[in-house]
Amino acid sequence: MKIKEQLSLDHRNLIRRYLLWAFKSTKESFERIERKTTQLKVDEYIFDHLSKKKLEIPLAFKTYIADKRKEELKLKFVDDKKKELHPEYVYLKNRLAAIEGAIKHFLGNKELDRMQALYEKEFTRRILEARDH
Repeated sequence: MKIKEQLSLDHRNLIRRYLLWAFKSTKESFERIERKTTQLKVDEYIFDHLSKKKLEIPLAFKTYIADKRKEELKLKFVDDKKKELHPEYVYLKNRLAAIEGAIKHFLGNKELDRMQALYEKEFTRRILEARDH
């Protein structure tokens, strides 16, 4: 008998809420680092596209990209040579994988899919409702 079938509804709900909190908080922390890399890829693509069109690129955008690259290196790697990952980054990546494994173990694959969809929906909502830049 699977663990999720053995739990009372109250215990299952407590576990679900705790795992949802753990998933959300860990994923937020991990993505704070990881999004530097993904944003940098997009920004560099935009920069290259503008450069190929021979359009003038404002110094502020060039500085923005350079600063983001420095921040990414600082958060993700121990040194600038990109050889050794920062221990905090490795911990968050492994913790997130362990939490996802715990969700599958206690609640099943469908619940993990559901939590991931809720997370994505919430962060998309935040972006769309943001009033600042």
